[in-house]
Amino acid sequence: MALIGKINCVLVLACCAALTFGDPTTCDEVRKVFQLKQIGPVKLVPSSPRAASGLQVCVSRNHTCCTRKMEERYQLSARQDLLTLLHTTSSSLRLLLSRHLNAFQESFEVLMKQAENRTNALLRESYASMAAGSADAMREFFTDVGLFLLGSELSPDASLQRLLDGLFPSVYGHLIDPGLGDIDSGYAECVRSTRRELRPFGASPGILANQMARSGATAKLLLQALHLGIEVINTTDHLQLSRECRHALLKMHYCPHCQGLTQSQPCMGYCLNVMRGCLASVAEIDPLWRDFVRSLEGLSARMQGPQDLEQVLLGAPMLLHDAVAYAQGNAPYLAAQVHRLCGPRIRTPGQSASSWKPISTPSIPGQIPAKERGDTLAGRRKDFLGSLRQWRAYYGGLADQLCVRELASADSLSCWNGADVVRSYTMRVVGNGIKAQSDNPEVKVKGADPVISQIIDKLKHVNQLLQGKSIPRLGSLDHIETGSGDREGRASGDCDDEDGCSGSGGGEGRRTFPRIAKPLEKRFPREAVAVCSLLAPIHTG
Repeated sequence: MALIGKINCVLVLACCAALTFGDPTTCDEVRKVFQLKQIGPVKLVPSSPRAASGLQVCVSRNHTCCTRKMEERYQLSARQDLLTLLHTTSSSLRLLLSRHLNAFQESFEVLMKQAENRTNALLRESYASMAAGSADAMREFFTDVGLFLLGSELSPDASLQRLLDGLFPSVYGHLIDPGLGDIDSGYAECVRSTRRELRPFGASPGILANQMARSGATAKLLLQALHLGIEVINTTDHLQLSRECRHALLKMHYCPHCQGLTQSQPCMGYCLNVMRGCLASVAEIDPLWRDFVRSLEGLSARMQGPQDLEQVLLGAPMLLHDAVAYAQGNAPYLAAQVHRLCGPRIRTPGQSASSWKPISTPSIPGQIPAKERGDTLAGRRKDFLGSLRQWRAYYGGLADQLCVRELASADSLSCWNGADVVRSYTMRVVGNGIKAQSDNPEVKVKGADPVISQIIDKLKHVNQLLQGKSIPRLGSLDHIETGSGDREGRASGDCDDEDGCSGSGGGEGRRTFPRIAKPLEKRFPREAVAVCSLLAPIHTG
């Protein structure tokens, strides 16, 4: 009996409080909150309740502490409150994506520099006479690859071809036909022009070009996907709220202030209807976002071997070293061919003769030791995806999360239902998404937000790329080569040394392999085909 008496007492007090606040006798508390939250000039708040006049949303049969100008200020504040709450709620996810995007970019830059330094070191130890002349070309090559990863239209293969064009005159003058010292610029240009025909560097450039194309495309796609993830969050954080949503937010958050109920909170069901209505378009992102997380996991799983940029860059120094060694090993043949095409070299005044000395290749590890590299990219991807997986349901439960954690009343005794303080909300609670809002009693949803629809299209698109399903027009791939074909990128149909088909040297020692014509998509993974031209529309601001 004592317990029942206490419950009845509480209910009576709650009802009395509701009745008292429903027709306020003073607006002091309203003024205090209005000033504390910096909603607007405090002079807008009347000193005492007055008859409701001119109000559009916070209409009431009782006296009110609100005016039309206060209602306008409240509406702006309610909108900003929601956007601030969205930004705060997504801050950890945004930080996760941006921090790892920066970390991956920095890791790629470090790997590029390490590969460049290691290549120069290998060449200095084996071919000191020509190494200094190749340093600038190496720097340009690895810089171009880095720019490609960051979104430029530069092709890694085109950059490799420029490297080989620049490298051949130095290799020729110091290792193949060094008897007359440095070659003059005119002769060097002629030697450079013969490189495509002579293919002096063997199979190594073709192997490196293929690996760079595959691993570079997947690494670039990873960065582009993280950029898009950040764009999705920024888009939903700056949601354009409809007029119906803004009115519903005003009614839920600040209309009770007009009745002096500055401490009231919305009923859970009421809050869910308002937030699910306002965020109906955002909820449509949910299945695409889940697919985005799964697709990133799939891409990461495929980033192994020739599709792992880290492993490719770690092996690049030895492949480039082997290319120079191959040219040196075929020196007599290459010298004869250059003499045929460019004529014999003539010593100019001031040149000193030097003798050609074969240099034995020292036993040098082809990869950078792990202790010099620190954490591997594979480990970082694993950590990142483990954290991202916890956010895969973010958009599906966003409206509910805001109500449960931030907005709705946890007190079952009293809550605001949009008109009064009650014990519970009695209207139907709708589900998430646009279709479910047709029966929403609080917010009328007219259709999808066009900005959200655009970001959904981008998510669909990048998910197809991540899954290797989307292959665009092949026009942008004309310059992607693995060493065969002419400068315009047309497949020559001839086996070339730098595709790994045969040796450059003539004579009996030349190895030949059968030529197997491969379609472009066979020589490169779908990611390499897709990323080069299809990611341009998803650049972020």
